Amino acid sequence: MSAPFDLVLADGTRVPLAAEVTLGRDRNSTLVLSDPSVSRRHARISAGDGAGPLVEDAGSSHGTFLDGVRVRGPARLHDGAHLRLGDTELVVERRRGPDEAGRTVVVPAGAGLPGGETSRPRLRSGYALKRLEAAEGSRRWVLKDLTDGSFLRLESADAELLELLDGSRSPAELLGEAERRFGDGGPARLARLLADLGERGLLEGVEGSRPAEAPPRWYARALKPRVKVIDGAGEVFEAVYRDGGWRLFTPPALVAIAVLAAIGVGVFAYLVGARYGTPFVVASKVGLGGLVFILGRFAVVAVHELAHGLTMESYGRHVERAGVKLLLVFPYAFVDTSQAWFEPRRRRIAISAAGPVSDATLGAVFSLVCLVLEPGTVRDICFQLAFAAYVGACFNLNPFLDRDGYHILVDVLRAPGLRRRAREQFARRLSGEGRADDSRVFARYSLFGLAWSCFAGLFVAATTLRYRPTLEAMAPELIVWTLLVAVWAAVFAPVAFVLRPAIAARRG
Repeated sequence: MSAPFDLVLADGTRVPLAAEVTLGRDRNSTLVLSDPSVSRRHARISAGDGAGPLVEDAGSSHGTFLDGVRVRGPARLHDGAHLRLGDTELVVERRRGPDEAGRTVVVPAGAGLPGGETSRPRLRSGYALKRLEAAEGSRRWVLKDLTDGSFLRLESADAELLELLDGSRSPAELLGEAERRFGDGGPARLARLLADLGERGLLEGVEGSRPAEAPPRWYARALKPRVKVIDGAGEVFEAVYRDGGWRLFTPPALVAIAVLAAIGVGVFAYLVGARYGTPFVVASKVGLGGLVFILGRFAVVAVHELAHGLTMESYGRHVERAGVKLLLVFPYAFVDTSQAWFEPRRRRIAISAAGPVSDATLGAVFSLVCLVLEPGTVRDICFQLAFAAYVGACFNLNPFLDRDGYHILVDVLRAPGLRRRAREQFARRLSGEGRADDSRVFARYSLFGLAWSCFAGLFVAATTLRYRPTLEAMAPELIVWTLLVAVWAAVFAPVAFVLRPAIAARRG
């Protein structure tokens, strides 16, 4: 037996499709549509054979259309189906249980809203709201500002209060309703919600009141990426997926990619151990090797972002923004995957993991090619490309940077704001102000992060020592050691940055 369906009208009215429903201008129709373009007996919907309701045109003048295609006979309706009868648009929705994710409600900017006085709080247009599945935890509602793309996670009680902000109630009436629904804590919850919405500029007639940020320092301005959004990039991703990219998401292709990526890690480890190549060196030239590595990183990043975009398309999410960022003089591609917030946790993890998986897959391909080649320039180039791919995979999987690995870990642990909350707790404990309710998850995350940073610093220090003979042939020993120490200081700087304030507070 299929799940029950509703027919949703433009004003939000829901008509259950439990039995036969006739549609038309005839007053005896189950659903009377007062639209001159609709025939007296326009269409009928039957319960079908248990696999879902069926729609059939009843000899109308202008026809009945399902998802843009004219209905010529009984046609199966599905969740999210769009029906057009004349000029009237209807939507079919499956009824969802309280534990399931709901459909995304989108109110475009400038959309008409019920009239109301300016003193009556009203959510402005230009937002999207969706309920995620119950496994997401208490903050399972996602509110997206379509103006700036920012997101706000809400609890179910907040989402219920959000529905009251239609401009029909005064503040006093809202407070009374909040208290009636949620008891003594209702007014405080409403006040927090209004303050948060007002601060983000999501209330009609209220400008965002986020505190003005201090002008960035010169180095912050220099490190701020310059962004160039490419118009029509979303259509490119859609076309690539439609014209063959979808094959990468078939079960055989996914298994092949997983096997290839796993084999590649072992092959690359063998190449490093057997000294098939040296990082940043091609044909015994450091400069040429560095250039090949940089160009390889650009190519790997482009494929990395393509993988994110195609995975979004595989889940029916359109890529809204993509382009190029310029950091100092280094360009790299980017794809906005913020729409993934509207997907279940498993899909969000898949979208985040797609980039690192593409890095590992490219690294595997170049490693295998390098393994079968004879010594020479071509093998050196393949080694640099494999090295560039694995550097990208390690960088993006690092759970202590705001990259793919971190977002995967946040979803696995169901711990939004993990870095900030763990950093705050770690600083308190280092300064001797730990609390009994401190989280073990945050503590372990902080310790692993510190250990990872130390390990990465030691690895870089050990790797740079391999280049000391080459560098000493190019410059005096004092300059070489000064350069190496500067590199070591740079890689250990994050550790000092984390520890210094807490240690200073403890001494004070």
